[in-house]
Amino acid sequence: MTADIRICFVGDSFVNGTGDETALGWAGRLCAAAAKRGVPVTYYNLGVRRNTSKDILLRWEKEVARRLPDTCDGRVVVSCGVNDTVVEDGKVRIRPEASCANLRAILDGARKHKVILVGPPPVDDEQQNERIHSLSNAFAREAELLGVPFIELFSALAANNAYIREISSGDGAHPGSDGYATMAAIISSSPVWWFHGH
Repeated sequence: MTADIRICFVGDSFVNGTGDETALGWAGRLCAAAAKRGVPVTYYNLGVRRNTSKDILLRWEKEVARRLPDTCDGRVVVSCGVNDTVVEDGKVRIRPEASCANLRAILDGARKHKVILVGPPPVDDEQQNERIHSLSNAFAREAELLGVPFIELFSALAANNAYIREISSGDGAHPGSDGYATMAAIISSSPVWWFHGH
């Protein structure tokens, strides 16, 4: 019998693939690559624009439960954080301690499935990037404490001139298809990504 592998990608506009003219984003690319290797993946993109870790905490469990019955090989990829670091009305939308508490609750609940945390990417704003980088490091620590695999995006993307050029020529945050392909390549080359050597 063929394995019934289902993956829910839970997160924000970067998970959604906003800005990608091919409409695949990094989640679609990862699943397309798995399918090419003969891994039968059903994937659900649960990325919502402007969602913070708090928004995701409030919705993820119901959305995932409907898509991952106990009878399947259910997996969850969580990625968020950029929206938490946005300054609105003179203050960040979600304070770092609250972001970490929200993430901890999400990951703790998701651990009944196979779960991976993907860190937040940089944007075209130096001050916000300091906050994103700091939050990415904090998220890495949370994941480690819970024994959840973490894939960092920030450092590799921040050092990638083509990626930074692509987001600065767009809306200042989201890349196009090249940038999402770069993200997918970083994630798929991580030793903790599920589909290697098929």
